[in-house]
Amino acid sequence: MTIQQIYDLAIKMGINADPRGKKKIGEIMTRRKKQYEKMGEDEKKYYNKEKLNNPYPDSMVFVGSPDKKVKKVLAGIDIETPELLLADRLGDIDLAISHHPIWPYVPEVMEFQTDYLSKCGVPINIAEQLTRERAKEVERTTKPLNHMRKTDAAKLLNLSLIAPHTPLDILAFDFVDKLIKKRKPEYVEDAIKILMEIPEYQVAAKEGFGPSLFFGNKENRAGKTIVGFVGGTSPSHKIYEKLAQAGIGTLIDMHLGEEGKKEAEKHHMNIIVAGHYSSDSLGTNLFLDELEKKGIEVIPCSGLIRVKRF
Repeated sequence: MTIQQIYDLAIKMGINADPRGKKKIGEIMTRRKKQYEKMGEDEKKYYNKEKLNNPYPDSMVFVGSPDKKVKKVLAGIDIETPELLLADRLGDIDLAISHHPIWPYVPEVMEFQTDYLSKCGVPINIAEQLTRERAKEVERTTKPLNHMRKTDAAKLLNLSLIAPHTPLDILAFDFVDKLIKKRKPEYVEDAIKILMEIPEYQVAAKEGFGPSLFFGNKENRAGKTIVGFVGGTSPSHKIYEKLAQAGIGTLIDMHLGEEGKKEAEKHHMNIIVAGHYSSDSLGTNLFLDELEKKGIEVIPCSGLIRVKRF
């Protein structure tokens, strides 16, 4: 496979599993293209045109020729300078695959949260406003970071680097969401037991960071249970009140901040934190399995709990 084919596969898998559906994604892409056409020449000059082809702006080929043939990849949750030096030391790595992206692009994928929260019963105007506020907060927090650090390192080491972030988060979401909907946990402890059937969470539990109940009681009725793995980063802490009003009893998420915990507690929601790197590993593994089926060798690193499902 070429780098372009690997990248295209990640995007395709993300779209196929996206809970918004292909029709909605098509509408988003059409609107984005119309917005681009209305821009002045100066705006177009600095616009990332990859966003016209890919619904997930945080996912792209950051370094490398798209036509390059790939036989072996180094894959990890975070690929930074140390991992790139490791790839260089190994000597025969054709491509580094990082789950986490370069941060300036994350606020742009948070639109997913608006659509998903609306599907969960939060009025669209409220979901949109709260997501925009949170996206601005994330933008202010991440803008000062050293974003070119790992791409500079990749270029100096002559290594190729891609980061299919949101598509792989969607794969993890889809896997857990389908399991929860199929099994319909009655109690909170039932939902935790379902998560603990997943190998990535079993490994994480052995290492001390498995699924845990951040708020609520294992003996509580779960009520309507949703999964919140996608959207670039954690949502606004104000959303828990709106989710509770929409009839959500239990939320399963990758991680939760202290403000979010306090709000969930205030509004009597059960919050299960499945685990960040273990959840990221789940989505990444579902993608890497497809690469291995096509004959590509995968070297896991950087917190990736590699589990094969074929």
